[in-house]
Amino acid sequence: MFGISGGEFVILLLLALLIFGPDQLPKAAQQIGRVLRQLRTMANSASNDIKEGLGPEYKDFDVQDLNPKRFIQKHFWEEEEETTKKPVSRLNGKRPPFDDEAT
Repeated sequence: MFGISGGEFVILLLLALLIFGPDQLPKAAQQIGRVLRQLRTMANSASNDIKEGLGPEYKDFDVQDLNPKRFIQKHFWEEEEETTKKPVSRLNGKRPPFDDEAT
């Protein structure tokens, strides 16, 4: 969940309780939820505007494809054959090594 562990979540919850207090915490959580919904709506509408602006030749365009990691995975490590629709690796069936510390 959001890249944090259970212990970190508990610490954040305790800090929020100390900062806002037990009476203001539900109101703060409601406001945060509202802001996150608005941001998600704005991001989705921006994504749809980009897709509409690019035209019909880019109907399969996904904004996530602009992520450099996903772009490399999609275009260099696996490609689909047009006849069988089976992924073909360019490295003789092996996935490339992945180093968490390097990214």
